[in-house]
Parts: sequence; C-alpha cells; structure tokens
Amino acid sequence: MMNRRPNVVIAISIVLAAVLTAVAGWVMAQMREDALASARAATFNMTLLFERDTQRNFDVYALSLQGVIDAIDDPRLAELPDNLRQSVLFDRSATAKSLGEILVANANGDVIFDSRVSPPRKLNVAGRDYFVAQRDSPHTGLYVSHPMMARDGPDDATIGLSRRLEKPDGSFAGVVVGTMRLDYFRRLMSGIEIGAHGAVTLTLADGTLLMRRPYAPEMIGLNLAGSALFQRFGRAREGGFFGIGPVDGVRRWFAFRRVEGYPLVFSVAVAAGDIYTKWRARAWIIGSLTALLDALLIAFAVLLSRQLRRRELLEDELRALAGTDALTALANRRAFEARADHEWLRARRAGQPLAVMMLDVDRFKPFNDRYGHTAGDAALASVARSIGSHARRPADCAARYGGEEFVLLLPDTNAAQALAHAEKLRSAIETLDIPHADSPNNVLTASVGVASTSARDFESWRALVEAADAALYKAKRGGRNRVAVWQPSFARAHQGAGPEF
Repeated sequence: MMNRRPNVVIAISIVLAAVLTAVAGWVMAQMREDALASARAATFNMTLLFERDTQRNFDVYALSLQGVIDAIDDPRLAELPDNLRQSVLFDRSATAKSLGEILVANANGDVIFDSRVSPPRKLNVAGRDYFVAQRDSPHTGLYVSHPMMARDGPDDATIGLSRRLEKPDGSFAGVVVGTMRLDYFRRLMSGIEIGAHGAVTLTLADGTLLMRRPYAPEMIGLNLAGSALFQRFGRAREGGFFGIGPVDGVRRWFAFRRVEGYPLVFSVAVAAGDIYTKWRARAWIIGSLTALLDALLIAFAVLLSRQLRRRELLEDELRALAGTDALTALANRRAFEARADHEWLRARRAGQPLAVMMLDVDRFKPFNDRYGHTAGDAALASVARSIGSHARRPADCAARYGGEEFVLLLPDTNAAQALAHAEKLRSAIETLDIPHADSPNNVLTASVGVASTSARDFESWRALVEAADAALYKAKRGGRNRVAVWQPSFARAHQGAGPEF
C-alpha cells in the first residue's frame, strides 16, 4: 500500500510520455507525408511547365516550316530576285526562338534553298533520318530527328524538324527542315530547383536522350529504351513513381509527361534524400524536444514519487508512534481496539475462534514504591518484550492496556490453545528473575486471564475482553502468578470487584 501512490505517479508519467511520443511521431509522420506530397506536386508542375513551353515553341517551328512550304508552292516565287525570294521563304523563321537554319532539299536530298546564304551551300541530306522518314511515309507529319552532333562538340548539338514536300500528284518532292539547338532545353531546365541530387531529362518517344540535368554531354544521343525506368513510362501521357535512376542509381520520385502532338517525353526526378531534407531537420528538432520533455516528465515523476514515499514513510512512522506505547514499544490501547475490531469481524466472517489474554503484573505498586519509578519502568519494558515475543503471528497483537496491565489478541485460537500459550507467557515472565522483595516468589510475576469465543458466543470483542478481565480477576484472587480461563461463573464473581495489586 505504501508504494502504490508513488508507483502510480511514475506509471502515469510513463503513459503521458508514451502519449506525447506517439503524438509527436504522428505529427512527424504527417509532416513526412506532406513533404512527399509537396515534392510530387512540384515535379508534376515542372513537367507541365516544360511541356507547355516546348509545345508552344514547337508549334512556332511548325508554322515556320509551313510558311516555307506555302511560299515554295506559290508559282510566282521563281520570278522573284534571289534576295527577295530569300526573304519571302524565310521571313517567318525569325519568330522562332532557338531555331537555327532552314533548308529545303529536293527528292534527291540536294539542298536547293538555304536560310543562311543564297545561293545555297552544296549539301546533300539524303542520309539524314529526318529525310528518310519523310521520304518513306507520306503521313509522318512534323518529324523530330535524333541529335546531330556538331564539329565543335556536343554543346552545339542540334535536332532537325522536317516536313514533307509533295508534287501535285502526291509523290515525294523533298523536305523542309529546320534545325534547333539542344541548348534551348538546357536553358529551359536550368531555371528550376530540383535539389542537390535531382534530375531532369528529355527523351524522344523511342528513348533517345536529348538533354539531361545535371548536364552530361557524353550522354546526348544515348538510347534508354531498354532501361527499366523508361519502360515504366509505358504509353501513359503522364504519371509518377519511385524508381532507381539508370545512370547514377539514385532512388528518386519520377514525374513524367509527354509533349502533346510531339514525340517528346519530359521527366523530373527529385531524390528521396532531398525530399526529406527539411523534414529530417524538423523531425530531429521535434524528436529532441519530445525526448527532453519525456525525460523531464519522468524525472519530475520520479522526484515526486520519492517525495511521496518519504511522506508516506513519515506518515507511517507517525501513525506507528500514535499507535505505540512509548515505554513498552507495544501497541497502545487505541491501536489494540482498532485491531480487535478488525479481527472480530474477520473471525465472524470466517467462523474462526478468537482469544484474548489479559495480563497484570503482580504487586506492581509495592515494587514501584520500593525500587522507584525508573526501576518500575524498566521492569514493565522487560515484561512487554516477553509479551511481544509471544505474539509471533502477523495477526497477533500485543498491547499495553493501561498501567501495568497488558492484553494479547490471538486470532484463530481456541480456549485450550490460549491456555497453553498463556502458561508459557506467565512462566517466561517469572523466569526474567526481576527481584521483588515484596512478592512471596521474590521475583516479579504476572497473572493471566484467558477468554475465547470457542467457549461462548460473545456479543462483541469488548465482551470478550471483559471475559478475559474477569478471568484475570479470578487468577488474582486465586493467589496470583497463575493463569485462569474464563467460566460463566467468573462474570458474577467479577461484579463489583475492586483493583488488586
């Protein structure tokens, strides 16, 4: 019982600390989900931005090429001077950002018009993929070629955008092709924040890499169609997933989107580590503060529990002092009565006997008069120790009832057992050999009265104590230094009896 409240305080503090930790963990988990959701939204928005910008510019390129086709089909073009014809053919190309040269090639691949110079340079493009695709299929539309490396290196690489020229009968008449520097995409990708380990790629629909950030010129033109990552793009117009980068092996969140109307695929990837960088910092702060609060809470509870233990120990000591006779260290009368009331009720419920011994030191007043009060107190303390040693069971209660009178409560004890116990106690007091010149035995002795509920059904424990007191009176009248067991006749003899010493 003493440790219950302090232990409850510690248990409550641990529960509160666990709840606080759980709440902090839930908050951190939600923050982590929010970080991922924010990264997903940002990557999808970036792919949408790239797609819209690229689509707008490619539409302009397509219009520029269509303008050249429309001008070539005009029969009046051949009648114009070279400089005017050059202006009519290529005036629309000035509006196309990052568009390089525009060439017109005949069915054999020979360049017949050149936006840079007139007359045109002597070039043949019959082997280029943008020429072959238009020659072999009348339904190609605007064709986007594979990267074409410049002599100066990959930094000046270009792609070709071509349209088919047809004769009146629909047969192939050549191509119009405009070149576009890949540096345009490099600039487009450079203005966004994707983290230290993020990546942005632009590929053709067949997996050919056109541009990448971080910039890797040696990878331009590399075909990624066989990579597991590119295959996950499938035929979907857009999507997102966690995957491992085929180039550097970094785990990232990939968002991809196809450019509507063109064979281009943008992907924006944010490294998982970068997604959670800010979250880790905040989680570390929240976790540290939570751990600190948990430690403080439990430490405070431990300190409080110690104070409660000290208080309860002090209360127990005070309670023990309040129920203990200062001279004999036995229970006092008030404590005895509380114990007797408890054991009486317990004996009634269990149907077990309850015995009481009343003990009085013989001729104690003459002992006090002859040897003094100090010796008398010492004698009473010795007698009390002997009585206490005979209260061996936890439920037994030895008490000083008043003056030189003592009482011993014995649960689960019948009259015969109580008589044998009382005789041992009387003999033990006599063998203390405390000198008493005014006693016929020359030593201090005691008389004992015994009563038990096994002999009669008493109305209360007080009636049982009175019966033991009547037996004690009988022992006194019988010559002292003896034990008497209560008999019904004792009650009548005890009526009106005065004190004996």
